[in-house]
Amino acid sequence: MSVFTRSRAGKVLGGLALVGASALVLAGCAGGGDAAAPSASSGGGAVSKADGTFSVGTILPATGNLAFLGPPEVAGVKLAIKDIEATGDAFPFKTTLTERDSGDTTTDIATQSATELVSAGADVVIGAASSGVSFTFVDQLVNAGIVQISPANTSPDFTTYADDGYYWRTAPSDVLQGRVLGNLMVGDGAANVGIIYINDPYGTGLKDNATKAIEAAGGEVSVAVPYNPGDTVFTSQVDQLLAAKPDAIAVIAFEETSSIIPQLVNTQGFPGSKVYFVDGNLSNSYEFQPGTLQGAKGTLPGNPADTTFQARLKEVDPSLTDFSYAPESYDAVILAALAAAQAKDDSGTAIRDNLQSVSEGGEKCTTFADCLKLINDGKDIDYDGVSGPITFDENGDPTEAYIGIYQYGADNKYTLLNTEFGSLNE
Repeated sequence: MSVFTRSRAGKVLGGLALVGASALVLAGCAGGGDAAAPSASSGGGAVSKADGTFSVGTILPATGNLAFLGPPEVAGVKLAIKDIEATGDAFPFKTTLTERDSGDTTTDIATQSATELVSAGADVVIGAASSGVSFTFVDQLVNAGIVQISPANTSPDFTTYADDGYYWRTAPSDVLQGRVLGNLMVGDGAANVGIIYINDPYGTGLKDNATKAIEAAGGEVSVAVPYNPGDTVFTSQVDQLLAAKPDAIAVIAFEETSSIIPQLVNTQGFPGSKVYFVDGNLSNSYEFQPGTLQGAKGTLPGNPADTTFQARLKEVDPSLTDFSYAPESYDAVILAALAAAQAKDDSGTAIRDNLQSVSEGGEKCTTFADCLKLINDGKDIDYDGVSGPITFDENGDPTEAYIGIYQYGADNKYTLLNTEFGSLNE
């Protein structure tokens, strides 16, 4: 049985090779350069310990500019807990689930939620959806020895973040989504591209990686206009975009898209079919005029939830209409549980030290029950999940992943066009 413990130094050095020039240095992260060893005082509560209970917490968006992602992510977590509990005594721990809201970066809801989960004795926390939000509480969890696994953080900054091995994600870095988005736009004939993006780690990281891909494919980003979280009026940004006469526009945004698109398409008349969405705003919940988004395309990391998995999710939450990041949320919980089972220890540190091992190098298995049986038989495993192969590298990043490409119809609902499978080590 191979167990790999990620080191802080190894994480930083390995991450530099992956991100290269596209990595962004986040000023607010400078204080986390040398994460302290876990301590009760720095974490705001007791360090995660083996106590016979696999304690899962969530910090996922019930409110804020990514609230539409909350329901599928929560459903994925709850379905995973259900599958874990279905194995009975074969899983050697009791399970608990404590749900908390993440809000967004305009509030401090997430930091309060993290404090509560540290005090509650969580072993693993699933979330946040937003990269910017995760940066507000990641140090709390690191200092308390609690594993954090985000199902949706895609900012490249996390690859080199000094987290002492406690931060992981089942969604790929936007090094990959940016590459797919940029190639998609140029491949569709856009030589002159405009970008409007949210000015946070997610938005700037995706903008930079998309720009790199567009330029490598022979296109040009003639204008890239930021906006700040909490902005509600986008007239000046839209005017700047259109002044450059772009062939296509990428909208790297969250719920603000509901205000950007009417201004851009309905008022200014930019063709909806030349607009490109990303995971932060690919949604079926928009209430635009019919046909507003017809022909628009978008990218979404992860293997799309198939009809069988969607049906299982709807048993948990019958109201689901979007399934974004539900597979990644499910796999995050399953991987943490398998790591605890392999370690025979439910503490955050034990989970941390076994997560990479259960994701690669052993006997392939695709369900929690099958993987758990192999572990209990003394076998080394390699879990392939519903979101993809999820082979973690030493930075806690998936080394390869799917990116789905979707297109909107006249009803402003999106459907899958195709998926691309790519490596983050290219």
